[in-house]
Amino acid sequence: MTAAVRIGNCSGFYGDRHAAMHEMLTGGELDYLTGDYLAELTMLILGRDRMKNPERGYAKTFLTQLEQCLGLALDRGVRIVANAGGLNPAGLADAVRELAQRLGVPVRVAHVEGDDLLPRAAELGLGSPLTANAYLGAWGIVECLAGGADVVITGRVTDASVIVGPAAAHFGWSRTDYDRLAGAVVAGHVIECGVQASGGNYSFFTEIPTEQMLHPGFPLAEIRADGSSVITKHPGTGGLVSVDTVTAQLLYEVTGARYANPDVTARMDSVELSADGPDRVQISGVTGEAPPPTYKVSLNSIGGFRNSTTFVLTGLDIEAKAALLRAQLEAAMTVRPAELDWTLSRTDHPDADTEETASALLHCVVRDPDPAKVGRRFSAAGVELALASYPGFCATSPPGDGQVYGVFTAGYVDAAQVPHVAVHADGTRVDIPPASQTRELAPAPEPELPEPLPDGPTRRAPLGLIGGARSGDKGGSANVGVWVRTDEQWRWLAHALTVEKLRELLPETAELPVTRHLLPNLRAVNFVIDGILGQGVAYQARFDPQAKGLGEWLRSRHVDIPERLLAEGKS
Repeated sequence: MTAAVRIGNCSGFYGDRHAAMHEMLTGGELDYLTGDYLAELTMLILGRDRMKNPERGYAKTFLTQLEQCLGLALDRGVRIVANAGGLNPAGLADAVRELAQRLGVPVRVAHVEGDDLLPRAAELGLGSPLTANAYLGAWGIVECLAGGADVVITGRVTDASVIVGPAAAHFGWSRTDYDRLAGAVVAGHVIECGVQASGGNYSFFTEIPTEQMLHPGFPLAEIRADGSSVITKHPGTGGLVSVDTVTAQLLYEVTGARYANPDVTARMDSVELSADGPDRVQISGVTGEAPPPTYKVSLNSIGGFRNSTTFVLTGLDIEAKAALLRAQLEAAMTVRPAELDWTLSRTDHPDADTEETASALLHCVVRDPDPAKVGRRFSAAGVELALASYPGFCATSPPGDGQVYGVFTAGYVDAAQVPHVAVHADGTRVDIPPASQTRELAPAPEPELPEPLPDGPTRRAPLGLIGGARSGDKGGSANVGVWVRTDEQWRWLAHALTVEKLRELLPETAELPVTRHLLPNLRAVNFVIDGILGQGVAYQARFDPQAKGLGEWLRSRHVDIPERLLAEGKS
């Protein structure tokens, strides 16, 4: 097969637009439709769901989408691949079969399993988590599609694998076609987060007419036999697919030049982007290497119980009011919880013309393994100070009980220790061996810096006037990718935005390990900040627990930018 295979996406997370599956099936031609329903937090949610009912543990919204779309997909010859199986892919596959029988739709449903390592967690040195799931690759999906499946359900595979599998099956790639596989991984990484590739969460959103963003279309990838691709969307849909929107998504939740997957390590420093017409971006030049010998494992545990109270401090003497309240509340705690964190958010403005803009917020968060220490005993203690504390006392919520919080950690196990099984529609089980060729993952050599710009006049201005950014969470760490749009801007950015400068601009990072990676082909620098999210999103170490706004904060900080760059138009 030489023609490009058209692979669309209809879900970037569990809770994404419900109508997207129908929109993608009716909006234009597709060969495959994929959906990514899983994230680190989702696995925790599904783990707690499974505790209540062992037959659950999968994304229930996928079934309700299929209710409307299963027959439509079959009629149009579109095969569906989704990781909505979560912790129970076999259970979801059975549920899809029951749905198909009820609807009278003759589809063949297969699934992939083996990622759930919970029964062997202690044996594998993973402790005693609530969930333990290895990130599998694409070859189980390939086997299911080769066996004629119309619907393939997986558990925890890598996000890109639901796209790599259809491409590899369609073209008959081998397991050592690393450049082709890497190209598909990059295309998959672009479209797996849904409309983030077509204008969502986009730094330069003001350049897109608002009416164009009222209902952005989901992206699709036209992947060719050589692994190159074009990212686009269905004709007439909203949003925007451009070199910049694709660049932004390429920087999302990555580290350095080597992007490891179970089937291939894609070299992100080889990616070349070019416009291919309206709402079309070509990805080419991607090279790949053998995958690492280990699989990453997503580990979620119950960390304990958490509670919080937010106090509103208005007008003058904000710092003194916060100090008084803090001293009073800590004195009132007869038993101190294991963790007690205070954060004063100075949202107040001097001489404000509204009460809200004259006010600051004082947050108190407590955590402890014992729910009694962070329950109503804690929250009631704050409310009891209402008539005895700072003038203008106000809290944003009434007393409440502590809530369970989760902790995410990443583990690694030898790939040979992880079963990977394709279960065909007729029940036949096929073991998928791990990669026979592997390569230990190591940082790529840093590229040479471009020639610096000659000295000239500068103006202090927000970094975001010339730089876009995308940030996100990876366990307790976060990444912030910053890109610019001209070669001259890149010559400046590569020298100006150092680790030291980032620490200065984002003081929260001052005492944390920070690593910088250069990606010259994308005119981008990517920073990985370890520990900024504590023990993962469910731990809620920051008010922005997934670091989604971290890049926009960085863009808002003022730096000395050469005036010649501020005068440049877009590339």
